[in-house]
Amino acid sequence: MPQPFSVQRIDHIVFRVRDLTRSIEFYRTVLGCDVVRQREHLGLVHLRAGASMIDLVSVDGKLGSRGGAAPAKEARNVDHLCLRIEPFHEPDLVAHLAKHGLAPFGSAETNFGAEGDGLSLYFPDPDGNVIELKGPSAGVVASGP
Repeated sequence: MPQPFSVQRIDHIVFRVRDLTRSIEFYRTVLGCDVVRQREHLGLVHLRAGASMIDLVSVDGKLGSRGGAAPAKEARNVDHLCLRIEPFHEPDLVAHLAKHGLAPFGSAETNFGAEGDGLSLYFPDPDGNVIELKGPSAGVVASGP
């Protein structure tokens, strides 16, 4: 079976931060990123970074607390890497992962990314880093054959 998708670009990266307000200010003033969505119930802020997104999660929020201690020399800072792929056909993706001895953490679910809401699957790399494969968002026309 050939590769069931091709990577289009990095959709977003998620950083765990100790002080969400300070980090938002840094990314806004130093890098010129704009806040496009805040989800207080998750401790999550989405910032536009060109065609991609930088997401910030508070280490004491619902999502950030899953990563353990606050970012430091011996603590995980990056939550996951999201790769925008095409096409997104869940059965083919699950079969491809299984062929490599991997399984997604659960069924595909809709998540927000650089293009808006779209389906994603999450799975670990060999070191336990989380990879998200994200398909086209609703209303975005897929490119390719």
